[in-house]
Amino acid sequence: MKEILLDLSVAEMADLFKSEGLPAYRAAQVFSELHKNKPFSEMSALPKDLRAALAEKYADPAVRIVKTLESVDGTKKFLFALQDGNIVEGVLMKYKYGNTQCVSTQVGCRMNCAFCASGLNGLVRNLTAGEILGQIVAVNAAEGGAAETRAVTNVVLMGRGEPLDNFDNTVRFLKNLSEKGGIGISRRNVSLSTCGIVPKIYELADLGFSLNLTISLHSPFDEARKKIMPIAKKYSIAEILKACEYYFEKSGRRYIFEYVLIEGENDQKEHADELIRLLKGKPCHVNLIRLNEVKERKMKAVTDKNAYRFLGLLERGGISATLRRQIGADIDGACGQLRQKFLESGEEF
Repeated sequence: MKEILLDLSVAEMADLFKSEGLPAYRAAQVFSELHKNKPFSEMSALPKDLRAALAEKYADPAVRIVKTLESVDGTKKFLFALQDGNIVEGVLMKYKYGNTQCVSTQVGCRMNCAFCASGLNGLVRNLTAGEILGQIVAVNAAEGGAAETRAVTNVVLMGRGEPLDNFDNTVRFLKNLSEKGGIGISRRNVSLSTCGIVPKIYELADLGFSLNLTISLHSPFDEARKKIMPIAKKYSIAEILKACEYYFEKSGRRYIFEYVLIEGENDQKEHADELIRLLKGKPCHVNLIRLNEVKERKMKAVTDKNAYRFLGLLERGGISATLRRQIGADIDGACGQLRQKFLESGEEF
């Protein structure tokens, strides 16, 4: 694989260019153009020989869109090809407040949550910071956006993979995402979703990032959660809650619990009552999600009636909660679904 310049900050790129006998000021130019998703050949501010030299040595681009599906509700699902032939996916969701892109941080996933398509084939490899960022700059450009007038305004690290299992690359990505001269998305507009790798939550808090931290909870009972999420065998709910409190102390940002409603598994009154006991009075919010069914996983979504019943139980118990709008089901909107179908089809890109 070729090196990926999109992995680098402006300062890192300047040091690299200087080591290769190039003027440091070229770094800011290249950084800006890469964040516009421009290939080296179209970077008109650079001399032709430099453009050719960059294209010869570095990935151009690191990530490219090979398939786009659009839902009846306007949601778009993208399949991205990486230079080594691997593929990942992401979703662009349109809301009144802006457009949110859900991005992948790994090829595959080793968390193997019982309802999710992402872990069906295990973890292949981590994405680099530039491959994570490349998904965003590719979609922003495809949707007609620029650095100044972004088509992608918010980012969710909730696609394929566990971001805290790829901690160093995720942190590097977050720094480059908000750096001046690039696409410039504020970290306050970023949500990071984790299944609950407790030590990494503490590390993230100590970095001082003002991210929206979301935890995949999916059951208020440790034993039941272990059946849905293998990571629960390592970290208890009590440990997760303690880490969340630390994150709140450091960041001042309330934390969010994602809770996928699965028929017969976590949707009964006893589950709502225990959630209320655990969370009442804490600076948090519960985001209920109707399961986007994955055929290989054999788990069923709750009915709309039961989803709203569960929401009502939480609200009457004094918990801040919402039921997420269901989007993208007709285009395999759940994490890993489109990639899995693409791999099974044998289709080439």
